[in-house]
Amino acid sequence: GCVLVVSVVEQLAQWHNSTVKAAMERLCNYIPGKYQIICHMLCRIDREMNADVVCHSLKLCKQDPGQPLCHLYPPPKVSWFSTFFKATDCGRSFKAETGPSITCFTGFSSVCAFPLLANLCEKIKYVIRNKLPFEDFDGDKFSTFPTLRGYHWRGRDCNDKNTTVYPGRRPDNWDVESDSNCNGIWGVDPKDGIPYEEKFCKGADSQGVVLLGDSAGAHFHIPPEWMTVTQMSVKSFANLPMAFTDELDWPQFSEITGFLNSTIGGWTDSLYLRLRRRNRCNHRDLQNISQNGTLARNQLLDNPAIVIYATIGNDVCNGNRDTLAHMTTPKEMFSNVVQALQYLDSRLPNGSHVILTGLVDGRFLWDNLHDRYHPLGQLNRDVTYSQLYSYLDCLQVSPCSGWLTSNETLRNLTSERALQLSNVLQEIARSEKFTNFDVFYMDFPLRQTAEEWHKMGGEPWQLIEPVDGFHPSQIAAALGTSITWQKVLREWPQVLGKENPFNDHIEAVFKDQGGH
Repeated sequence: GCVLVVSVVEQLAQWHNSTVKAAMERLCNYIPGKYQIICHMLCRIDREMNADVVCHSLKLCKQDPGQPLCHLYPPPKVSWFSTFFKATDCGRSFKAETGPSITCFTGFSSVCAFPLLANLCEKIKYVIRNKLPFEDFDGDKFSTFPTLRGYHWRGRDCNDKNTTVYPGRRPDNWDVESDSNCNGIWGVDPKDGIPYEEKFCKGADSQGVVLLGDSAGAHFHIPPEWMTVTQMSVKSFANLPMAFTDELDWPQFSEITGFLNSTIGGWTDSLYLRLRRRNRCNHRDLQNISQNGTLARNQLLDNPAIVIYATIGNDVCNGNRDTLAHMTTPKEMFSNVVQALQYLDSRLPNGSHVILTGLVDGRFLWDNLHDRYHPLGQLNRDVTYSQLYSYLDCLQVSPCSGWLTSNETLRNLTSERALQLSNVLQEIARSEKFTNFDVFYMDFPLRQTAEEWHKMGGEPWQLIEPVDGFHPSQIAAALGTSITWQKVLREWPQVLGKENPFNDHIEAVFKDQGGH
């Protein structure tokens, strides 16, 4: 993170032909008010130091004994030790005309120590620890607040003071008096005295969509304009508070649970939106439980659900040096997934469905990105994805040492293990039976997605997140939805339920009642 920030500051100075101090002030002016104090952590940088040197001097980057020195940029011409000495000796006191020097912040590794950020940090820590909505007054796991695991992740609550009111439940007394399932359908038709929920939704096979996934399912994304100085402006950082409080995830635009128009380079198409168009009674019945979390489904009171079980890479991806030794084995995969399905069988209402998604073939990443320039390297053509992958691997924070590597043998072995684990999932779908749901298997549709995008005139690298060079992009998510939907519609139409013939009537009544 430090290297990214310092790199941006240095490039801003270069692009605008200004001092580093002026570039820092420019960046701070871009960032929303209460976050500007982060800027002052690095308020004096010598033009002769590169980002690696600065961050080592701040002790935000370190070198353990016996570990190679990790650097993203070429080392300075002078020795590292003399450069570090210069960096840490560049100022020993606060100067009114220039502000505090780098040494004022040496060893200061936590921005949460800043008073203005302490409260935000505590909120984020709570959410990361519990994976539950921060604002949930009735404790039903649904919220009226968008981020901090709020309604960007699960359908929006319509009464946060009543634990029996939430998206996905079967209507209480056909919702004659109030909207108990938050789908916007309630009250009685004055023409015939029949409750709207009964008239439009009875027998309509209402069901929700639930994603059990990893960071790809949560739709991890860092906007490239945050570090591309030629595109940087106040507008670039307008979504910074929302992004941070969503853990840099964008489930509201995702392939499974997306429901808002995308603002991150593509369009939103999701399984939820298609189910909602098929049956308007499914409004708001979505849950994105990625990177851990708790399923909110009452077996007796709620509608069935379509559950997408999509951990497409975590079982083979880790940042360990001996990455193969830390991958999930086929035996472990079978045990873990069956255990998870048994848990779901005790929670999901009868008539639910589970779709197991195979692991991705991550060789696609290196093959299409390794020699391209990362957003940080586009100005000076000095940082490729290959360099970024090596840097992250050196720091032992690579999201996937087995695929993000120049070692072709290791990439092939990682894909071989991924295929073995996908075969385990396929066997589970074929052989295991459960009381409350049926199980299906489908391969991760990467090849089909690339083919569809090629037909549209696109390039394969555009299907990958530009900043991390690892996750599926917004375009890949939208195309993947279409491919998944067509496969389910063709091979397992019973999963999607019936198309509700009353959708137009529902919309008309909803608008007449002032809904939106």
